[in-house]
Amino acid sequence: MKLYENKEQCCGCGACEAVCQAGAVSMVRDREGFAYPRTEMSLCVNCGRCRQVCPLKHRSRGAGGHKYYGARALDESVRHSSSSGGVFTVFARHMFSRGGAVFGAAYDENMRVVHCMAEDETQLERIRRTKYVQSDMGGIYGRIESLLKEGRRVLFSGTPCQAHGLRLFLEKPWENLVTLDLVCYGVPSPGIWQDYVAYLEHRHGGKMREFSFRDKRGGDHGRTRSYVIDGEEYAGPHGKDGYCLMYFRNYILRPSCHECPYCSVDRGSDITIGDFWGIEKVKPEMDDGMGTSLVILHTKKGERLWNQVRDQLTEFQCKKEDVLQPRLLTPTDRAKGRRWFMLMYRFLPFDFIVKAVDDIRSRRILG
Repeated sequence: MKLYENKEQCCGCGACEAVCQAGAVSMVRDREGFAYPRTEMSLCVNCGRCRQVCPLKHRSRGAGGHKYYGARALDESVRHSSSSGGVFTVFARHMFSRGGAVFGAAYDENMRVVHCMAEDETQLERIRRTKYVQSDMGGIYGRIESLLKEGRRVLFSGTPCQAHGLRLFLEKPWENLVTLDLVCYGVPSPGIWQDYVAYLEHRHGGKMREFSFRDKRGGDHGRTRSYVIDGEEYAGPHGKDGYCLMYFRNYILRPSCHECPYCSVDRGSDITIGDFWGIEKVKPEMDDGMGTSLVILHTKKGERLWNQVRDQLTEFQCKKEDVLQPRLLTPTDRAKGRRWFMLMYRFLPFDFIVKAVDDIRSRRILG
């Protein structure tokens, strides 16, 4: 069964692979480093479930009546070590206190970005902070379903398409599941990320153990990136990091991200979180360079969780027009030179690509 006509019609959430009981669907990387479903027709029984769980084939809309907040954790150590205002950590800790499990993106032992489960504070550290890489969802949908059937509480955090794919996979609403999606700029190529990790490891002659895309040491809203290789730390601004330049210049985003249907406040998840862009205008007294979270509540379930943690936050309610940052209005633009960049990636050594990024950025190579 053909699942998409062009690559803009597949977000790579992996729900189709997870739902196929015949084992006919597998996620296979293309030459840009993104995973797409491939169907083994000799195994396919034409049940149609793979199409039924595809989030891009089934528009997700909320019930309306959204509520908008700015918030940050009262615990300054939480906010300092979080990508934004620390709200995700507050939600996760509350879930642990109720015996629940939390799912989010983490680095594995080879610095691949994968979704995984945390059940306590020590495991939480792995899934905190932003990872500018599309995460691998292998095995996660079924694991969440099993926990829900056992009566466990679950908090799922991911991109809007991943959260929607999970809801479609589960078929019915679960009172013990809270879905939390992110204001998403777009997901970069996992293949290019792995090549970049290998490049840095070769350059420094060691094994990478940590990478932070939103280091706050400069009090600059997390515009520093840092990484650790064999115990030595390297830090610098986004503007001088090869991978960050590829990402923010839109060369390595998944094709579907440029036609993303989730760039709206009207979503089917329980809660949306992200950076509070424009905090300096809405609440200038909270603009200290260390991050404030945007929180949008979509459902009564989301509101209940919010009310249970508000005493751990500094928060304020605001209006829709206060929060309408670009990715809540329109998808990220496709770079004019993306096609040429990907051709270079396919045929040239990766170290050449990294060294050429400054020329790419200044339009000396690509238009």
